[in-house]
Amino acid sequence: MDQVKKLAPLVVAFAMGVFFAIQYYIPHPFTDKMLSGMADWFVVISGVAMGLGIFSLFYSHYHKIKRRAPAWGFSYVMFIALFGMIATGIYFANAEVVTETGKQTFYGWIYQNLMVPLQSTMFSLLAFYVASAAFRAFRAKTKEATLLLVAAIIVMFARVPMGEYVYAQIPTFQVGGVTMPPAIGDITGWIMKTINMAAQGGISLGICLGIIAMSLKIIFGIEKSYMGSTK
Repeated sequence: MDQVKKLAPLVVAFAMGVFFAIQYYIPHPFTDKMLSGMADWFVVISGVAMGLGIFSLFYSHYHKIKRRAPAWGFSYVMFIALFGMIATGIYFANAEVVTETGKQTFYGWIYQNLMVPLQSTMFSLLAFYVASAAFRAFRAKTKEATLLLVAAIIVMFARVPMGEYVYAQIPTFQVGGVTMPPAIGDITGWIMKTINMAAQGGISLGICLGIIAMSLKIIFGIEKSYMGSTK
């Protein structure tokens, strides 16, 4: 029985992986129907996964409160927010609130005036971490770091109104019918569309190769971490 439990997920993963890999090369109504049917199953599985995620969240915070773990008081906040939004969605589904922009559902009003500001606060805090990381990365100790620093200064300089205003005060002149220096927006556009896109293309290619390698390892049973085992 234990052998069947270990073998069954591997067989299913292999069969599904091979089928969905070859169905792109078989233009037949049967494969299209199978693909649409599996898409429906993906929706069902996603719903079950969400339920498991909520249960796991509930279980984790319950035991954090029970053990009086560090910052356990925030677990109460999580429970209040979770059950409060569920109750609002159930009992006030049709309730409306009149705002300056018009009518809005009560649930949407809570989301807009509570969740959105919290998200904005979180992203604003992340900006300080980004600035700290940029300060460490932009130290011009090598040629590569110097190029990164110069490119970053040009791009950031062009993204703020003050930078555009200061750059516009630089006198221009003609060289062979070409205006020099070029507009800062053109310089920034060339950096973002040429150099940056080339780097992003290389990163995307590496990610795709990694996905293919991981998919093959899962299909052929080399990677078994999804079964709760690393062997």
